[in-house]
Amino acid sequence: MSDLRIKRIYEPVSPDDGARVLVDRVWPRGVSRDAAHLALWLRNIAPSTALRKWFGHDPRRWSTFRERYRDELAANTPVVAELDDLLSRGRVTLLYGARDERHNQAVVVAEFLQDRRERKR
Repeated sequence: MSDLRIKRIYEPVSPDDGARVLVDRVWPRGVSRDAAHLALWLRNIAPSTALRKWFGHDPRRWSTFRERYRDELAANTPVVAELDDLLSRGRVTLLYGARDERHNQAVVVAEFLQDRRERKR
């Protein structure tokens, strides 16, 4: 999906980002709201607090985290639809604060949206 990107919120803002959407439940430390240049903060799309704490960014729990979080996303239809609608209008960059670029909620959200769009075709 070329119009959907993933990026750490700590990376510099780029004109190529399109609509910047933060998908963390908690605001990232050290980033001002002005510097974030967000189109949207979708904290309700983030993993539940219980799931986030259970995962603890432990790569050994990634597979189970992915499954459980996808279940949460499937049950969160209005928020997922809001993000999908934004994506239908142009490029979207999902922003996250975690250090791990491969094991974070933005990766799961992007996969989920891509699967959802492919099913609609």
